[in-house]
Amino acid sequence: MPTLTIPITRTLIVAGALASRDYQDVHHDTEAAQQKGSPEIFMNILTTNGLVGRYLTDHFGPRCTLRKVAIRLGAPNYPGDTMVLSGTVTEVTDGTAVVRVVGANGLGHHVTGTVTVGLPEGTA
Repeated sequence: MPTLTIPITRTLIVAGALASRDYQDVHHDTEAAQQKGSPEIFMNILTTNGLVGRYLTDHFGPRCTLRKVAIRLGAPNYPGDTMVLSGTVTEVTDGTAVVRVVGANGLGHHVTGTVTVGLPEGTA
């Protein structure tokens, strides 16, 4: 699958946290994040999950369905970095595709996992 490059901005991190009702201070308050041992605010898993979903629907189309999303976080996404999502289709059977997804940033793998996608009828 083609890659998707996503600039990690402070606005994306804060907006994603707010949209998912995650008001933990480490996602919007630099000073609080630093007091808790992080150099900067960082992206929450729900925003990452949404970006993985976007990556797959951009590729398979808006009529596909995300049937199972199993992801794990690794290196944090901090403002000023870039995450590059890539995917490999590992299986296609009975109208579904299994995709191995990796999102890498300057520190390493931010997200890894497997997503099962229901394909619209007529899609291979």
